[in-house]
Amino acid sequence: MLNPLAQIRRRFRAWWQARLPLSDTLTLTQRNVYILPTRPGLMLAATLLVLLVASINYQLNLGYLLTFLLAGSAVVGMHVCHATLRGLTLALSPPDPVFAGQNAPLRILLTNERKSPRFGIGLAVLDADHDDRWAWTDVPRQSTATVSVAFQPQRRGLHHVPPLTAETRFPLGTFRVWTVWRPAAQVLVYPSPEPLPPPLPEGEPRPGTAGPSRVQNAGEFDGVRGYRRGDPLKLVVWKKAAKSDELVSRDTQQSQRRELWLDFSRCGPNDSEARIARLAAWVVQADKLGLDYGLRLPGVEIRPESGEAHRRRCLEALALC
Repeated sequence: MLNPLAQIRRRFRAWWQARLPLSDTLTLTQRNVYILPTRPGLMLAATLLVLLVASINYQLNLGYLLTFLLAGSAVVGMHVCHATLRGLTLALSPPDPVFAGQNAPLRILLTNERKSPRFGIGLAVLDADHDDRWAWTDVPRQSTATVSVAFQPQRRGLHHVPPLTAETRFPLGTFRVWTVWRPAAQVLVYPSPEPLPPPLPEGEPRPGTAGPSRVQNAGEFDGVRGYRRGDPLKLVVWKKAAKSDELVSRDTQQSQRRELWLDFSRCGPNDSEARIARLAAWVVQADKLGLDYGLRLPGVEIRPESGEAHRRRCLEALALC
């Protein structure tokens, strides 16, 4: 059953958030910090009201003293709570790319320029609903602190960082002070690799080479193959073996004659997203083995290379195609 009040609340929140400016740095002031009493704060207010009525009715001087002492403490706590966030500066570090379905960590730097520390500050993704979404920290005086929160994008592509919130209930827990922040940063989300991809495709003949070369065994690739007993140690590719924890050897007969191409039009599945997932798995596998590989997508061709920069370039092309 639909709750009309919940729908109205969601629409109002979306309208209000859309009016917030986009910025990767936010300094908290009286204009963007909000305060409301918490449930314990409302219970304290009700208790003080009962104490005040009883003190008036029975003319209890000690009752007056207790009532106004507690009320004064609550008022001081309100000002301290608001000052804990006011003047704090939040800065978001550029987020790293992640694969779809993985947590995208967001590192936030909190800067405190005043001469007193700030306690009990929590940050979270605004619309996250899991219990451990909050990350809490204290910020020393005239110093900084780093907090990491995360969200989980489910689709590949370039995603805006969701709105973040910071709050505190220090020192008494009777008031909640919070802010809402819309970072301008975006997160690049790579496609989720196919869990059990087939072996890498056979290499294609290099331009200018004669005739097709022999077909290698399943799991062996042009230029490099699995270690065989009797292979000279000078043919073992130790750098690649260190990455994959498997011994591999150079294939001297094939390495100069064929190129490994990961081709969108030849990778198997009919569904385009399934093809992209398979290509992502092959990119990860080829990089792990230290192979030179190229990528062909509709309208995009990346020449065979190897290394971390080449891996990122290929995965970025898959994410945005």
